[in-house]
Amino acid sequence: MAATLPAAGNAAAAADPQRLTVDLKASEGPVMLGANGSLYGLSDDGVPSDAAMEPLKITSVSQKPEGGAQHPNGDALTVSKSFFRNGGGEINVMMQDIYAKWPYEDLGIDDYLPKVDKIVKEVSADPNSDRFVYIPFNEPDQIWYKLDVADQAQYEKNRDRFFQDWKTVYQRIRAIDPDARIAGPNEAAYHTRLLKDFLAFAKRENVLPQVMTWHELGSGSLRDFQAHYDDYRKLEREAGIAPLKINIDEYANRRDLSVPGQLVQWVSMFERNKVYANMAYWDAAGNLSGQVVRSNIPNGGWWLFRWYAGMTGDTVKVTPPQPNTIDTLQGLASLDTSRRQAQVLLGGSAGDSDVVVRDVPRSVFGRTVTATVAEAAWSGYEGQHAAPRVLARTKVKVADDGSVTVPLRGLHKMSAYRVVLTPGGSGTPSAASVPWSASYEAEDAAITDGKVYTQGTVQNANGYAASGTKDVGSLNQPGSKVAFSVTVPKDGTYDLAILYGNQSGGPATQKLSVDGGDPVTVTYPSTENWTYRAKKDVRVQLKAGTHQLTLSKGDAEVTLDRIDLTTRTGAPSASYEATLADISGKPSYDYTSSAGVGTGSLVLRSGDKAVFDVYAPRDGYYTVVPRTSAAVKLSLHGETVTAAPGRPLRLYLVAGNNRIAMTSSHSAVRSLDVSGDGSAAGTLSYEGAKATLAGGAELVDSPHASAGSYIGRLGNSPSSTAEFTVNAPRSGRYLLVVHYAHNDRRDNGHAYNTDIMSRTADITVGTADPVKVTFKNTWSWDDYWTVGVPVDLAKGANKVTFGNASAWAPNLDRIELGRVVG
Repeated sequence: MAATLPAAGNAAAAADPQRLTVDLKASEGPVMLGANGSLYGLSDDGVPSDAAMEPLKITSVSQKPEGGAQHPNGDALTVSKSFFRNGGGEINVMMQDIYAKWPYEDLGIDDYLPKVDKIVKEVSADPNSDRFVYIPFNEPDQIWYKLDVADQAQYEKNRDRFFQDWKTVYQRIRAIDPDARIAGPNEAAYHTRLLKDFLAFAKRENVLPQVMTWHELGSGSLRDFQAHYDDYRKLEREAGIAPLKINIDEYANRRDLSVPGQLVQWVSMFERNKVYANMAYWDAAGNLSGQVVRSNIPNGGWWLFRWYAGMTGDTVKVTPPQPNTIDTLQGLASLDTSRRQAQVLLGGSAGDSDVVVRDVPRSVFGRTVTATVAEAAWSGYEGQHAAPRVLARTKVKVADDGSVTVPLRGLHKMSAYRVVLTPGGSGTPSAASVPWSASYEAEDAAITDGKVYTQGTVQNANGYAASGTKDVGSLNQPGSKVAFSVTVPKDGTYDLAILYGNQSGGPATQKLSVDGGDPVTVTYPSTENWTYRAKKDVRVQLKAGTHQLTLSKGDAEVTLDRIDLTTRTGAPSASYEATLADISGKPSYDYTSSAGVGTGSLVLRSGDKAVFDVYAPRDGYYTVVPRTSAAVKLSLHGETVTAAPGRPLRLYLVAGNNRIAMTSSHSAVRSLDVSGDGSAAGTLSYEGAKATLAGGAELVDSPHASAGSYIGRLGNSPSSTAEFTVNAPRSGRYLLVVHYAHNDRRDNGHAYNTDIMSRTADITVGTADPVKVTFKNTWSWDDYWTVGVPVDLAKGANKVTFGNASAWAPNLDRIELGRVVG
């Protein structure tokens, strides 16, 4: 966390920092949030969770038709329930994903048409049919039609076949669903030759798509997309066609996904041009293309998209140091004059940078502004990321020429940064508390019986991302180890974050020793593969000075990428700024004082609501303090509690993201402050052995289960159940946290997709109706994850029953229950 913002006036201390210029006077139109979509971003209702999806304000996703054989889940109508429930925009139906093979088996148009009929009848019958878009063909430049062939005569022959089939399918869709929106031609790459011909044909035959789609899947797209976009709009003008909506419905490489510093380059490019865009599906469905850990846990990429979703007003012109250049500093910015906020998202380059914001309107901001800088770091595809750390809050005078310069020093290439400008007002913002931290690459450490691999470079863009593009693998010999030389500034406790990969098929271990002392065992949960990076957090005690931290082979092979050491200053804490929260109603913004978090206050009145996205490192109790001028009501997990100004509440949060809603008859709200490690004190816990089992469900011994056994063979019959009797100390709303595992998969023969399945369980509490809960695949049968389910318990004994009449439920390790308000 080396990035800093020095006091105003010290910007010249750095030698020739890069300059990213923002012109607040040059509007590009309303913030569209088009670039936050995903191909197979949803796998099931509940994967990802509502709390992970809703904050991102996702505008489009692409999914397969119901019952499509291409993948085992991700059916458009099935996932539409959770997508629309969480404010999602529209769903592209990848119609050819009805086929099983990849590339799709070419059985001719006569085989395809009955499938088209079935898909359109089902979608058009849905109550939300107007929010679906039909994509009849996928990558026809490569699949079925070979439209990318160099030979012109062969191209024309293939083209004419495609055009005839396009017209046939287009008219077939419209015959069933006259109001259908149809997208295409949906090439794997941009082809000006094809698009020129396609527009002329489609206009002449009255089969123009309502949405123009193509894919940008090369690392060169960061350089070339602007030229593609400009060329396409030129082709439209020449053909006399009004501008069509554009959806780049597959974008980015593996090395980009989950990496804030890479994704911000793509997002800024698409938002600037006001096109919609969906991230590609290279790995597993249901994690928003690598932005959600498990079902509900943010990684660094998730936080970038959460920031993006928080931009309001108009986007404004941003001039980067090198436009349309791969892997360089890029950014996007917004100005909301009604909220009196300017926001800049940037990243993609290491080193020093100055963010120069020009034409800061005095009528909006006054003579001074508060600049708040935060960092969303790369935490891996499967690595948890706490709320982005605020690196600096500083009050800056607007220069005579109307500009504000925000100097950023020591940027990390894989991180993204947010700069928020708000009116300065009176008072002084609280100084940002940034603990000492340092990072050490595994490839730079002393390696014994291991090998350095190169990953995720521009040349190998579909390799997985790795810190510094290198990691250390083949640590599979008895003597394999990696020894890091680290230097810390003072005696104390340090948080050690290990970026790793694990493809052992189950939990794996290494031995951690400090300066050759007694080793402790570090256990690593499974990951999709040895390059699908996750993050393990442990603590070490170190004295000031230099030490050797050694990670040696344990019981299976683990790949090491990087370690981060950070001074531990107590329980984790974060202040969530109210003026940056999601709102409904018409609250007002008050910047008369920049004390505290520096961004002023949100003034709530009757009918107004603010929603905070609060991160918890694990399931348990946290201290929540509203910084308000009057009483407010907080709503969480279906429970509402009144909170006095500045008075701490003990609330139960689930691991990952928690949406806490705040209302008030009249209160000025500065922030919601949250701290804690996730206390289990006061929770109820019941091991699987405590359940009454029936219908073939059985207790199975396992060294990986918390008490040495789990409930297996649960479900697949109406009689197969597990019943717990839980004793609630008082009646009310509780969180039922289910510790589970399963590794259901179906291999669809895709070299690059991991076709994991979810399982469901019907959970019945007392006499209430059963609730169907989805449990994502845990990568192995021996890794236990958690899902939190709000339930109502009566005081005393309550029956909690798990079952699944028609399919297998997950294996159950144990359950915990915590009252929402502790």
